Amino acid sequence: MLKYIGKRIIQILILLVIYVAVVFFLLHAMPGGIKAMLTMNPNLTPQARDAILHAFGLDQSLWIQFLSYLKNIFTLNLGVSFSFYPTPVWNIIAERLPRTILLFTTATLISFFIGFSSGKSLAWKRGKASEYVATVVGVITYTVFTPLLIFVLIWFFGAYLGIMPINQFLNPDLWLKTNFSAQTIFLYLLLTISLVGIAMLVSFAVARKVSHKVKTRKIIFYTSTAVVTALSIFWWAISPYGIYGADIIWHMVLPVLSVTIISYAGTMLVMRDSMLETIKEDFITTARAKGLPDKVVRDKHAARTAMLPVITNFVLSMGFVVSGGVITESLFSWPGMGMTLLNATLGKDYPLASGALIFTGIFVLFAHLVIDIVYAFLDPRIRY
Repeated sequence: MLKYIGKRIIQILILLVIYVAVVFFLLHAMPGGIKAMLTMNPNLTPQARDAILHAFGLDQSLWIQFLSYLKNIFTLNLGVSFSFYPTPVWNIIAERLPRTILLFTTATLISFFIGFSSGKSLAWKRGKASEYVATVVGVITYTVFTPLLIFVLIWFFGAYLGIMPINQFLNPDLWLKTNFSAQTIFLYLLLTISLVGIAMLVSFAVARKVSHKVKTRKIIFYTSTAVVTALSIFWWAISPYGIYGADIIWHMVLPVLSVTIISYAGTMLVMRDSMLETIKEDFITTARAKGLPDKVVRDKHAARTAMLPVITNFVLSMGFVVSGGVITESLFSWPGMGMTLLNATLGKDYPLASGALIFTGIFVLFAHLVIDIVYAFLDPRIRY
């Protein structure tokens, strides 16, 4: 396995170089490139124009610029943003990334667990009216025009009922007298979710170690998760940050709902189709012939094999989380990575746009590595 991981990391580095080259040359091929943008000011003297070109290395050939850019990428130097000059690109990404990760990780996790469970159950009870209804609803929500869905949600919950905020990620009136930034609250929220996630993984491992009975394992797992979740909620309730965390979560409801509806349909449909194919396999018939309970055959044999394409979809979704959703973030005015990428591209802020794209590419490349490793644990037939 270690040998395989080493080979895959070398492949990732090669792909990363290719990806950086594509991003670099595409951005330089855009109309009104960097050089023209910096030197088109008619008020600049020729000496000032030459000084600017020399300072940014634009008086070099394109290949020399690319090699210099590649060196900067691998030394973690993404340059300085034009729009937020002289703020380094890293600082902007560090500020926007927690907002995007919190929003899209929450939506992806919710949609995965609901979609996986419902897809598994629908396929197992195939032929019933609930399967046909859920499939039709899933196809409609999966193919719906995303901006239309978001506008409907904003109109119904924000304008018609007036019970949800319709844009931004906080209430400015509430934050006027604070002596800390929203960034602090985002980081605390992410830390809380991470701790709950780690606690769930640990309790799952402990439950498998302690008992072989499914019922006992579920009791240990759900009790541990409930205790950790209750402690986290209690800490936020007594903390001075609690009201501000609640304000951010309140503003997250509609964006999370819109992303969850679309992602849930995709996960549910993939799981249902994969499960329908798996239950036709010989090993499922053999398991039934041994007299195993229906629930054990479904959860331990069929669902474990059928979940491979769903896991692929889930891990890739987590990789793309850092890119955010351009449409979702723009329509809800959520200042995350997706909105940053859109504004940087429209404003010709090339360092920021390329930095955001490369950051996303690195996460997606490593997400593929995670998929390969997870496959080896889920499917005993896969060995590297």
